[in-house]
Amino acid sequence: MSSKSTMPWEDRPEGSTDVMWRFSQNPVIGRYDIPTSNSIFNSAVVPFEDGFAGVFRCDNKSVQMNIFAGFSKDGINWDINHNPIKMVEGNTSMIDSDYKYDPRVCWIEDRYWITWCNGYHGPTIGIAYTFDFKTFHQCENAFLPFNRNGVLFPEKIDGKYAMLSRPSDNGHTPFGDIYISYSPDMKYWGEHRCVMKVSNFTDSAWQCTKIGAGSVPIRTNEGWLMFYHGVINTCNGFRYSMGAALLDLENPDKVLYRSKPYLLAPAAPYELMGDVPNVVFPCAALTEGNKVAVYYGAADTVVGMSFAYIDEVIDFIKKNSL
Repeated sequence: MSSKSTMPWEDRPEGSTDVMWRFSQNPVIGRYDIPTSNSIFNSAVVPFEDGFAGVFRCDNKSVQMNIFAGFSKDGINWDINHNPIKMVEGNTSMIDSDYKYDPRVCWIEDRYWITWCNGYHGPTIGIAYTFDFKTFHQCENAFLPFNRNGVLFPEKIDGKYAMLSRPSDNGHTPFGDIYISYSPDMKYWGEHRCVMKVSNFTDSAWQCTKIGAGSVPIRTNEGWLMFYHGVINTCNGFRYSMGAALLDLENPDKVLYRSKPYLLAPAAPYELMGDVPNVVFPCAALTEGNKVAVYYGAADTVVGMSFAYIDEVIDFIKKNSL
């Protein structure tokens, strides 16, 4: 799991004091970047070989939701396969699903693990692994329906795999808190603990309706840095924004700090306008030293990218914590 390519980066715009800023060439992936697509968004990327690989949510023109593999030399210009990932059996023969969407990708020990929202009598967390982004081995679903936003930690916690998730319902969930669960083998999950709940409306309204883990947590000396989405229900519907939290390294169900103000909220045209307006939905983060590049779905239509310095994000959430 090594990459010789430098991760995408663009310096903070002159005169800006924002902790996180948008890539000037956004969106990095357009809605029609493969022939069948209606939209490409909420996708995950990781370093791979001499560049980057990813798993992308592509809804087709029948608006069937599925995940596709793709590759890039620079993390900006992507070659996404025109056909969805076809799973083979991993630790289960039950690999049927009605839909797949909102993937995350995580390197743990010797392979890449993919989690996604899997349609099995409602949304639950699907799991698969790959070594080459060509053959994908599907495993047992992690949880009963209904659940979304399954995000793995990049290393075992006390000898066990750990995953964040957001129990939900079968529709456009008007609630949601972040939980953590553990597994000895990526098949059986338990020890469920509540990590973080929605905020009070008067304290931090942008995250008062529901929250969910975004990118794979990043290990820092201060704790696990987790970018997450928060939602407020407005008179015009849900509005999704991005925040960050620090979780304890040894006990990640303990929140050390959590951003009261958001880091990034819908403001650019491609975030305000699309199939689902007013959405910033983080799904992946690349790091290089103190730099981080966060990929996010914008308006459920395209993929955007934003940048920050890790120490500045940590300092910001410590000084502006709920």
